Amino acid sequence: MDAVASAGPLEIVSSRMGHLWDALCPAYDTLGFDAAANDDEVYRQLVLARIIEPTSKLDSLWVLAEAGSIRCPIARSSADFPATRRLLALAAVAACAKHAALGPASLVLYDVSTLYFGTDQGDGFREPGFSKERRLKPQITIGLLTDAAGFPLTVQAFEGSKAETATMIPTIEAFMAAHKLPISGS
Repeated sequence: MDAVASAGPLEIVSSRMGHLWDALCPAYDTLGFDAAANDDEVYRQLVLARIIEPTSKLDSLWVLAEAGSIRCPIARSSADFPATRRLLALAAVAACAKHAALGPASLVLYDVSTLYFGTDQGDGFREPGFSKERRLKPQITIGLLTDAAGFPLTVQAFEGSKAETATMIPTIEAFMAAHKLPISGS
């Protein structure tokens, strides 16, 4: 035992992302993302690859190769995604909401964050706005609505010039309308 201890730290000679992949696949199905995406295997691979390693669609290929998880051709053109990406995202949000099983007296939590961009010019959406860090760069505001356990229900993006305090009510109202949840007193 002393000989092993004195040899120093053990060298890591390999790792397998596949274990993480194997754990994420059942969660993806349990949340209903498979049904929401009409069992689109490419979409599954991109979502899970980006959970494992947030990266571009192109760089997701090496994540999938490392995880040993490429089971279907993923080399779709980017033109294939914009038309369906929004619908798939909305379906995934709907699956999250269904999983949360919200009722008339459900507690939801809201958090807001700001994302900055490496440009000096706004474009109508990415605009300079209030910054706790006193930054002057263009930004957008992201609002995240979760259930009481922190399970994500929806995310909304707002213009960078919109005050954080003005994002909560529109996010909650949009979520309620999208899921046909009654407004209290209605």
